[in-house]
Amino acid sequence: MTATAVAVEPAGRAKSRPSLARNRRWALGTSYVFLVLFAIFFLTPPYYMIVTSFKSDAEVAHMATNPWIIANGVTLDQYKLLFTQTDFLIYFRNTAIVTICVVVITMVVSILAAFSLGRMKFWGSGILATGIFLTYLVPDTLLFIPLFQIVRGLGLLNSYWSLVLVYPTLTVPFCTWIMIGYFQSIPKELDEAALIDGAGHMQMLLKIFIPVALPGIIAATIFAFTVSWAAFVYPLAFLYSSDQQVLTVGTVTSLIRADVYKWGMLMAGALVAAAPPLVIYAFLMDYYIAGLTAGATKG
Repeated sequence: MTATAVAVEPAGRAKSRPSLARNRRWALGTSYVFLVLFAIFFLTPPYYMIVTSFKSDAEVAHMATNPWIIANGVTLDQYKLLFTQTDFLIYFRNTAIVTICVVVITMVVSILAAFSLGRMKFWGSGILATGIFLTYLVPDTLLFIPLFQIVRGLGLLNSYWSLVLVYPTLTVPFCTWIMIGYFQSIPKELDEAALIDGAGHMQMLLKIFIPVALPGIIAATIFAFTVSWAAFVYPLAFLYSSDQQVLTVGTVTSLIRADVYKWGMLMAGALVAAAPPLVIYAFLMDYYIAGLTAGATKG
């Protein structure tokens, strides 16, 4: 009876192997089909933007032409007009200033707060950490009304420095939450060894935790950069002069007049505005993913 069982078992395994291989092929084929559909769906808008930005105004306005191809030849007139006849470069400069300031403020506050809440345990630190993250869940569409009163009271209305003041309300809570999880995942033996060697908390932070937590810091920096670069509600509420506008609002308000849409320059402006975040994500995507996932487990 034992010999019969031994003889039957290899036959059963031999039958299961083709079935497993066939299921794997079906799974891979299905995955590739959905991946191709996903890529087509999400790459269609950027493709349309690129094609439209290289068309002349006459071709864009001519409804009989195919909108997905360039029929009359590639032209850079939309980019030339955008840079020379609009305030796009001013918007770009203002956005860069606001973004750099917000990222610096956010990272300084977030790193210090996360280190205090994640490693220097004290009464109520867990509740405070949860409360910080819950503030991020409040949408900016509810906050801009009271923030408008604060900005007006400080005399910063119609100044892009008001964005430097209010953007951290969006970036600091989430970045602090990311850094708390990352700091908590670092083994406690590191700070214990540093304390034995006589290092203070600030020395521990600068010489041990920041180098070890660099992927998490990069992930938080990318998040703060993206929010500051792409925010729309606050600039729309706080800014109205052309010399103070940022890209998200200034490009739209300057290139849309009543029912006249400068589609070519709109697409060119959107592509140029999207270039810095795209470059940053392209070079730092691995660090961004590592920073978001490493804090999910604790050492």
